[in-house]
Order: sequence, then C-alpha cells, then structure tokens
Amino acid sequence: MSERKVLNKYFPPDFDPSLIPRRRQPKNSQQVVRLMAPFSMRCNTCGEYIYKGKKFNARKETVEGEDYYGIKIFRFYIKCTLCSAEITFKTDPKNTDYAAEHGASRNFEPWREEKAVEEEDRLAKLEEEENNPMKALENRTVDSKREMDILDALQDIRARNARNERIGQTGDLLDRLHMEEIETEEDRERKLAEEEDEKLVREVFSKVPAPAASTPSGAGPSGDNGTSAEVITVKRKAGAQEPDLQSLLPDSARALLSVASSIGAPAPKRKKLEGKGALGIKLKGKSKVKS
Repeated sequence: MSERKVLNKYFPPDFDPSLIPRRRQPKNSQQVVRLMAPFSMRCNTCGEYIYKGKKFNARKETVEGEDYYGIKIFRFYIKCTLCSAEITFKTDPKNTDYAAEHGASRNFEPWREEKAVEEEDRLAKLEEEENNPMKALENRTVDSKREMDILDALQDIRARNARNERIGQTGDLLDRLHMEEIETEEDRERKLAEEEDEKLVREVFSKVPAPAASTPSGAGPSGDNGTSAEVITVKRKAGAQEPDLQSLLPDSARALLSVASSIGAPAPKRKKLEGKGALGIKLKGKSKVKS
C-alpha cells in the first residue's frame, strides 16, 4: 500500500521537463487568499455590520496604474455575510492602512478624523480673523512670539552643545597630559631601577680571562688570527680584592673536594679465579691401594 503523503515522486529516465506545456495565465490574474477584515465596515446594500477580524476567502489583484513611491497597491474582493454583495477595499501605503473602495463604508477612519478637525480649526481661525482685525493682529503676535521662543530655545541648545564639546575637549587634553606625565615618571623610575641593577651586577660579577687550552702542534696562538682571548664571568664578593676560586664554591662542594683529596688510591681488585676453583670445587688426590 502506498503512502498517503508522498514526498518523493518517481521520474522515469527519459523524463524531459522542457516538453511539459506551460500554462499561460493572464497578466493580472486574481488569486484566492484567506484574510481577515482589516477594519470594521457596514454593507451599503443591506446595512450589515462586519466587524474587524472576520475571516473571508477573498480574491486579490494588483491595481493597475496606481502605486505609492513604487509600492504596489493591491485590491481585495469579499462578499457580505448577509446579502453576498461584493465589497472591495485596497491597501493604503501612505497611511499604512486599508481604504474601503466599493460596496461598504468604513465605520471609523482616524486619519480622516484628524484632518477634518484640523481643517475645521483652520477655517474657523480664518473666519474669525476676517471679522475681527484685532484678533488677526493678536494671532500674528502670538505666532511671531512662538517663533522667537523656538529660535531662542534652538540657540540655547546650540550654545550648550558647543560648551559641552569644548569642555569635553579640554577634559580630554588634561587627561592626555596627565597620562603623559605619569608615563614620563614611570620611565624615569624604570631607568633609575635599571641603572641600580647594572651597578649591583658590576659589583657582584667580574669578567676574567679564561685559561688557555692546549693547542695542537704547529698551530699558533689565537692572537695571530686577530681574535680576542675568551673571558668568563665569575661571581665575587663586593670588595676591592679578588677572591680565589676555592672561596667561590659552596660549602657542600668544598667538603666533597676535601673528602676526595683525603682518600688515597683505590685498593687493587682481586683476580677472579677461573675454572673449577671459581666454583669452590677442590680436587683430592687418588688414595693408594694397600698391598
């Protein structure tokens, strides 16, 4: 029995995908999509209210000849839940929302409400200024005062920013100078410590010429080749007199040397017995036969 959900299809060896006929669709074909109502609306045919979030099987298409700064606008077709009248709405990238187009009216549009209020206020202000010249003068005075306050606040912000920038640069400069002083003091202290260490090393250690090694016959001294004699570094006591080599050795080394000098030549080794004597076997003479 075959599987219910087949993931791998069988393709025969002579399969050629280029021979499959291509399905030609219209340029602006509609697609069936599942969506929810983006806003609450009322049907213009039967007056049925459709709340926001109601799910529909809608048809989607691209609006020809309309876009917003290169952004495509899509149109959706749904049907009223009561009378099955067609309702259309499309995307509104300008306000990041949707706009009702046909068959229904939106219950509330916030941006239109704001625009209407602003327009009403502007018209009322113009009408009041036309009827009352003193009111127009007061409005112009208030507007000019508001502009002056805005300019003063902007100037204060600029001056504060410039002062903070100068203070920050001065603080950075002082910090840099302080760090340079600290580095200079550290370098001076390090140099003094190194000089003291070198002086102490010169007092404790001394370089003496190395003993000349025996040269083969026919070979001249090393000075003939222009090379200087080898020197070795020897530790000595801090003083004017050079200590001898025996005094430079530790106590344990001196004790070993004294013990070695007191011991004489080693005793000669006994010669090992060879043959049967080495095994402890003694040979006895043959007993004489009595007559």
